[in-house]
Amino acid sequence: MSLSNNDKSITEEFKPRVSIVIPVYNGADFLAEAIQSALDQTYADVEVIVVNDGSNDGGATERIARSFGSAIRYLEKNNGGVASALNLAIQHMTGEYFSWLSHDDLYVEDKIARQIAFLSGREPEHTIVYSDYFIFTGLEKNRAARICMPSVQPEFFRYWITAQSALHGCSLLIPRTAFDVAGSFHEGLRTTQDYELWFRMAGKYRFLHLPEALISARSHENQDTNRIADVAFREAGDLYLGFVKSMNPSEIPGKSPSEIGASYLLLASGLWQRGFNDAAAYSVKKARQYGVSFAHVLASQLIAVFARSLRRYARAMLTPQSRQVIRKAVTCLVPSHRGR
Repeated sequence: MSLSNNDKSITEEFKPRVSIVIPVYNGADFLAEAIQSALDQTYADVEVIVVNDGSNDGGATERIARSFGSAIRYLEKNNGGVASALNLAIQHMTGEYFSWLSHDDLYVEDKIARQIAFLSGREPEHTIVYSDYFIFTGLEKNRAARICMPSVQPEFFRYWITAQSALHGCSLLIPRTAFDVAGSFHEGLRTTQDYELWFRMAGKYRFLHLPEALISARSHENQDTNRIADVAFREAGDLYLGFVKSMNPSEIPGKSPSEIGASYLLLASGLWQRGFNDAAAYSVKKARQYGVSFAHVLASQLIAVFARSLRRYARAMLTPQSRQVIRKAVTCLVPSHRGR
């Protein structure tokens, strides 16, 4: 992204403080690297807040955090989950913008600077920025695959995150006021607290895409979504059903009833492929209300079930790195919803 002279002058005036929040539970393996990537930001006015969510690793997480001294703010609390740790940081942050960094992920050094520059002149107080990201396994940062996000029209953003669920929360830059308007992270959710909040925020704020990869996300077996996969799947199923029920027709891409029906059927197909059958069934119900034939529904379901079977086979046969490369290619080819 290049900046015009006008953008540069606006950027010089728009220099809000940004709070980078790192929630951590038993994160001794990767925490130091994450903190350092936050401290290495080229943007000047940054505070780094580390929240120890009741780690029980013999003090290892605390020692690593405290070793950074006054360069960071260190908070600790009884274990309550990542949502509660994030909410505590939001209560204590002094920044005008919030940026989440998982303890096992890394920021590109100009993550904050690029997003602040992008926000300049774009009604920043009403805008949330999301970006592309790299994903890698273990310590193989040099073999990271880039995941490309589409540029989605803000009015269709809730449809997109329901259909694809590819957004990475650590790529976001969020105005502090958005939490006052939309609410905080849902502390009753273990693994879907981020998407539940993004969906709420998208009803009140516009999400704009900065097409640059600004974080490196680490995939490893100790992540919550891997350790408690059954809980994550049940939570996600309930969440997506709620999403589909919450969206009104103006949030569904399409100019005519037939186009809206086709969008609902496309949504159902994506949900079937991921195994969220209740949400898919409700999407089909809406598609039928907009005139989609039973034959089209059946054909879409058969294709989706076949695709899901292929995905299961691929997960069993391919290495995590190979799956990431394939996902990268598929994600970069996904068309964005650009209008009705």
